[in-house]
Amino acid sequence: MNGGHGLTFIDWFIIVAYAASTIALGWYFGRRQQSTREYFTGSGEMNPALIGVSLFASLLSTVTYLLLPGETIGRGPIYLTNFLAYPFVFLVVGYVLLPVYMRVRVTSAYELLETRLGLGIRLLGASMFLLLRLVWMSLLIYAAARAFTYIIDVDEAWVPAVVVVVGAVSLVYAVLGGLRAVVVTDLLQTILLYGGSLLVIAVVSVEMRGFDWFPREWNPDWDRQPFFSFDPATRATVVGSIVSMFIWFVATSGGDQVSVQRFMATRDATAARRAIGLQLVLGAVVGITLGIAGFAMLGYFEAFPELLPDGLSLRADADNVFPRFIAFHLPPVVSGLVAAGMFAAAMSSMDSGINSISAVVTTDFFDRFRSDPLSEQGHVRLARWLAAIVGLLVVIGSSLIAHVPGNILAVTNKTVNLLTVPIFCLFYFALFVPRATKAGVWAGWLCGTLAAVIVAFSGPLVTFAALKWGVDPAHFGVALEQVVDSATGRTVLRAPDPVSFQWISLAALVVNVSVGWVVSLAGRGRRK
Repeated sequence: MNGGHGLTFIDWFIIVAYAASTIALGWYFGRRQQSTREYFTGSGEMNPALIGVSLFASLLSTVTYLLLPGETIGRGPIYLTNFLAYPFVFLVVGYVLLPVYMRVRVTSAYELLETRLGLGIRLLGASMFLLLRLVWMSLLIYAAARAFTYIIDVDEAWVPAVVVVVGAVSLVYAVLGGLRAVVVTDLLQTILLYGGSLLVIAVVSVEMRGFDWFPREWNPDWDRQPFFSFDPATRATVVGSIVSMFIWFVATSGGDQVSVQRFMATRDATAARRAIGLQLVLGAVVGITLGIAGFAMLGYFEAFPELLPDGLSLRADADNVFPRFIAFHLPPVVSGLVAAGMFAAAMSSMDSGINSISAVVTTDFFDRFRSDPLSEQGHVRLARWLAAIVGLLVVIGSSLIAHVPGNILAVTNKTVNLLTVPIFCLFYFALFVPRATKAGVWAGWLCGTLAAVIVAFSGPLVTFAALKWGVDPAHFGVALEQVVDSATGRTVLRAPDPVSFQWISLAALVVNVSVGWVVSLAGRGRRK
């Protein structure tokens, strides 16, 4: 039985060699860049297979790498049913969105908004994207750094230092290489990512001499996770998982610069459709494999509970089990490869975000309001400076995040899904609703965003109402509970969410579209 003693010299060598190779790759591609089109979209002629891999790697970050095993270990397997939404995502994105988007070749997705709805809506969409990606990258780099403290077995006080290292490597090669370097490196990162989860399953199977680790009945520590529930507070259901994933994926593909930028890097709608198809296949295969890796680690530590360190609970600390297993229960070399895979997952999201944010700032703000256009080489230099600034903001933001409260799945949904749907709805009205008015779009955006915030933070809102205004939490179907605050370590009263995070996207979509349509029709009716 392998107890392990943390990373060895050879493991560190593998991690450092990987980081150095990515920087070298960025320098190689950077020498060939003479235009912003090459820097941001790879000249629009990139291989759809590479783009598909990059789409997958960009959106499957370290957060997801920790989330899926942690969710199956501590909560149960129902979240894995979200992959059933993928065929429907492919049909909607591939045959409804892409034919419209690929008719116009743009550097920034938000250029599409100005033609139909005006400059104000374009700047609104671009600004929301910048906020969303900055917060998202700060959270994922922090989550990666925290995971690395478990891998290298140091106190969480070292998190800021690890943030700087991870962020610096991602920043350097994203600045040097542009989208082409990002896409090619994403291929290497995907191989490490998938290989890492396979290695975990293989090692556990060898240690336990078979597949007895695979669950054959519902674990008593898992949540109640029904097919569907009329109780909105039920944390996870099959229907909720599928609906939430479908809406998030379509909204991300149709409104997020990270995705749209990669579609624009392909030749045409057919090539872009191949890219999204490959992205979905890879996402399902790797996601299910990560979930199975969670089952493997759960079975392993239930069979050998003495190997679980004091204070680490399979339910309460499920998100930390995977990094702990990597360092202390995998053999040398294997640990290094899997740790490099986790490092790669953080880089893939950060470098993609940096490149996409630079494209939006350059196109939607700098070029849009500058009277004397820069030369192509001047644009490339500006884009690199912007990339450097964005990277530094992310590193600083990650260092300032002392604690991310709650389970990774819930926290991720409350940050990623908060603005994803409102951004997409701007594109929905601009490209698919000819009768939409500016007032209707603004009203829909405001109400949809408010609905997302209310659902995402329903628990804190009920807690505030109960403690400040004396409102009985029972009116919302919940009661105040004593919990330990992760930021202060104190015991406080807090209400659980009366509405699950799974319904953030649906609430935002329904409210946004409904209000936008009603206000648009009312406005046109008055003009008649």
